[in-house]
Amino acid sequence: MKLFDEIPAERPATPLLDTLDTPAALHAMSASQLAQLADELRAYLLYSVGVSGGHFGAGLGVVELTVALHQALDTPHDRLVWDVGHQAYPHKILTGRREEMLGIRQHGGLAAFPRRAESEFDTFGVGHSSTSISAALGMALAARAQGEDRRVCAVIGDGALTAGMAFEALAHAGHVDANLLVVLNDNEMSISENVGGMASYLAKILTSKPYTMMRENSKRVLSHLPGALELARRTEEHMKGMVSPATLFEEMGFNYIGPIDGHDLPQLIQTLHGMRDLDGPQFLHVKTRKGRGFEPAEADPIGYHAITKLEKPSVTPAAAPPPLNDDPARPKPRKYCNVFGDWLCDMAAADERLLGITPAMREGSDLVRFSKEYPERYFDVAIAEQHAVTLSAGMACEGSKPVLAIYSTFLQRGYDQLIHDVAVQELDVTFAIDRAGLVGEDGPTHHGAMDLSFLRCVPGMVILAPSNEAECRAMLSAAYHHPGPAAVRYPRGTGPGVEIPAHLKPMEIGKAEMRRQGHGIALLAFGSLNGAAAEVAERLDATHFNMRSVKPLDREAVLAAARYHDLLVTLEENVVAGGAGSAVNELLAEAGESVAVLNLGLPDAFVEHGTPAELLTDCGLDVAGIEASILARLG
Repeated sequence: MKLFDEIPAERPATPLLDTLDTPAALHAMSASQLAQLADELRAYLLYSVGVSGGHFGAGLGVVELTVALHQALDTPHDRLVWDVGHQAYPHKILTGRREEMLGIRQHGGLAAFPRRAESEFDTFGVGHSSTSISAALGMALAARAQGEDRRVCAVIGDGALTAGMAFEALAHAGHVDANLLVVLNDNEMSISENVGGMASYLAKILTSKPYTMMRENSKRVLSHLPGALELARRTEEHMKGMVSPATLFEEMGFNYIGPIDGHDLPQLIQTLHGMRDLDGPQFLHVKTRKGRGFEPAEADPIGYHAITKLEKPSVTPAAAPPPLNDDPARPKPRKYCNVFGDWLCDMAAADERLLGITPAMREGSDLVRFSKEYPERYFDVAIAEQHAVTLSAGMACEGSKPVLAIYSTFLQRGYDQLIHDVAVQELDVTFAIDRAGLVGEDGPTHHGAMDLSFLRCVPGMVILAPSNEAECRAMLSAAYHHPGPAAVRYPRGTGPGVEIPAHLKPMEIGKAEMRRQGHGIALLAFGSLNGAAAEVAERLDATHFNMRSVKPLDREAVLAAARYHDLLVTLEENVVAGGAGSAVNELLAEAGESVAVLNLGLPDAFVEHGTPAELLTDCGLDVAGIEASILARLG
């Protein structure tokens, strides 16, 4: 294996990789050619991600596994399902999208994750983790029902295997005895240490034809002897248990093999060929290293989970851009997640009842400092959003003050628990909802486009949306002190750069702020779109309300706006259907107010990937788009 210590600045020479348009050519390659291909694939992956930015370490860790899977399986006839998709970049390169990788995650380019519409080799669209086994099992059962002779393989990481959904699928697969291969890509020692040569030797034995034939013949012979078959089964089970963590998966109905070295290409190919033709549920456990082959990523797998694209130096030095914050007296803009992280630590110091919970998003939600300063009050529940919500509910039952930090798109996975376990019981849980609105390059599976709609209909929920960093801190305090379920939803990235107070004084819930008095038109802006609303209000001499609270609404402000303006325009970075604008419509209808209303928000469609600015323009939610929509409405 070739090792790299820097990302290639120029396209590396990849003569063998360049001849591949589909992975079918892998079947005829020699062992030395496959090894060369793996080196070229790793070099090209490093180069392409350096050009485009994107997910990094996971793909480097599965280069050999990807080559082996496509060599052993007849894809796309055989179905290969990747979990999450962070690890699927090598798969995309091998399946006809090599040159397009230079534009991955960019506006109009390849999607960040496997996507059915993009390639016949992408058998299942993903974005959230822990779905691969369920999807692959569905494919395997459908193939069996249709009489199709095809193999189905799911690749899942050890992190994704922490989710309950994955174990539900494993249990069902064993129950229905499906022809399904599950490959566990274990790169963080979440299940077991690599036990080395003995496990590798055992894997060769367990997948060999003589062993499998002997196993089946022994079953037929011993089935006539009382108790002998059970004794043989237990003997085999304990033999495996001495060298591998087989028992759990064997008890669920799988034939377990491993763990084996996921970077040993010949062994991977030999093992996969042996397992490919075995009937029933099969489980292959491979040990890999995240960032494998790139020394900085191996040393810091968390830091190199994803990278931004590398900027190439210009031949002629360009003029330095004006500083983002050219006023030394004005504070530097901070990310909203950093505002939350600081608030959490400050509130924890003030209230010992506070407990912090995250479903495997410590770095993303900025709980790093809290986890170090209050380790006994910090709970990372892994990729288990449903459990995270109900865990918080249980904490609240005992008088604690749980704060659940969760991405908007991931809260969708815990929706039933939010309703039944928190809201129905009126429990005091604070939801800090990060990545609300359009998040950018990760696309439709990660946009927080629907939280206002699915939260607003839940009885008893309080929903707040800050327009800047100071409001975010004050709203977190307000939600925390509210005696019931309350959510603060804030966007990805930095705020406008307002000064953040050090105190923990809460903002008044349900109180809007009039920022500009105008004529004829009133803009009712929620959260992140207040910046654009301010500029549009100046251009059109409109009134501008920063609504702050989605639920409850400021009834007086809405009715006053309706009585003194000819047109109300609601603005939100959420789908229009059922969102904040719908709340305004309902209030006006209930009050019997007749006024023209224009609801602007995300469209009734899944928004693709691109930079947030590009996507806001596409959705008509930039300054020009908002102004154009208003003028069109006015005729």
